[in-house]
Amino acid sequence: MKVQKIKPEATSAPAVVTHELVRHFGKRVAVNGLNLEIQKGEIFSLLGTNGAGKTTSIKMLCCLLQPTSGTASLMGYDIRKEPDKIKEIIGVSPQETAITGHLNTKENLLLMGGVSGLSKQKSRDRAEELMHFMGLEDRKDQTRKLSGGMQRRLSIAMALMADPQILFLDEPTLGLDPHARRQVWEYIEKLRNDKTILLTTHYLEEADALSDHLAIIHEGRIIAEGTSQELKKRFSKMQNLKINTEYVPPQLPDMLKNKYVEHVAYNKGILEISAMKIDIYAVMDILRAQEVKINGIYLQEASLDDIFIKLTEKEVQE
Repeated sequence: MKVQKIKPEATSAPAVVTHELVRHFGKRVAVNGLNLEIQKGEIFSLLGTNGAGKTTSIKMLCCLLQPTSGTASLMGYDIRKEPDKIKEIIGVSPQETAITGHLNTKENLLLMGGVSGLSKQKSRDRAEELMHFMGLEDRKDQTRKLSGGMQRRLSIAMALMADPQILFLDEPTLGLDPHARRQVWEYIEKLRNDKTILLTTHYLEEADALSDHLAIIHEGRIIAEGTSQELKKRFSKMQNLKINTEYVPPQLPDMLKNKYVEHVAYNKGILEISAMKIDIYAVMDILRAQEVKINGIYLQEASLDDIFIKLTEKEVQE
C-alpha cells in the first residue's frame, strides 16, 4: 500500500528526519523503511498497535539500537556518526518507568541530574523547578508509594532534567486510569512549543488531543501521516447525522433513503442517517414537511479510531 502522506509546511529545518530507517531482529522486520519529518516545537505522535514498531523506532532515534539500514538526524546530528551529540540534546521517558523505588521524588531527580552531568547546585535547582512544574512538590515519600499517574509524571520530569531539546515519550500513559491519563496530558501540553516531543501511543484519543501531527505505523511501515483533522477528512467519506426527535412517521426512513444513504434508523428518540455526503438542508425540508419536531441535531465526524481501524484493516487485507 502506498503511504497516504500529508506533509506539514516547514518554516525551518526539521528537528527530526529519518530516511529509510530499517531494523531487523533475525528474520523479523520490526521497522521497514521509516521516513519521518518532525518540526521543531511540535508534538508528533507515532500511532500503532503493540508490535507495530513504535518502541524500536524510538530506540534507534535515541541511539540505543543500531539501524540495520537507513539513517536519521536529530537537530542536524547523525544517529550513526554522532550518537554522543544526540544524547546531549534528548530526554527519554521509557515505556517501563525507570524510577528508583527506594528513593523519594527529589532524590530520583537528583540522581538523573548527576547522570546527565549537571552540577549539584544546578541539579537541586532543576529538581525543585520540575517538581513544581509537574505537581510533585508535595510528594516526598519513596516513589514506590506513588500512584501510577504520579510515577509517570516523575518519569517525564526525570527525562527533562537536562533540559533537552527533543523529548521522547514512549507510551507515557500506558496502564493509567482515564483521570490519571488526562492529568499527564495536561503536563505534556505545557511543554508544547518549548520542546519537540515524539510521543508513541496506541491510545487514539491521546494522539487526537495532543498531536500537532501524527503518523500511523503498521508492521514497521508508515501507512498514513498528517494532522488528525487532515486524516479524518482524507480517509473518512462517511458522515453520520443524529437528530433528536420525539416521533417520526413510519414512512420517513423510506423517504430519506436514496442512492447515497447507506443507513437510516430511528431508536429511542434518535433518528440516525449515515451517508457518503449528507445534505442537511434537504433532510430538514423533508422533516418539516412531515411535521417532525426537531429537538437537536448533530453531524458526527469520523473518530481517529475509525480511521486507524480502517487503514490497518485495509493494509492487512492487501
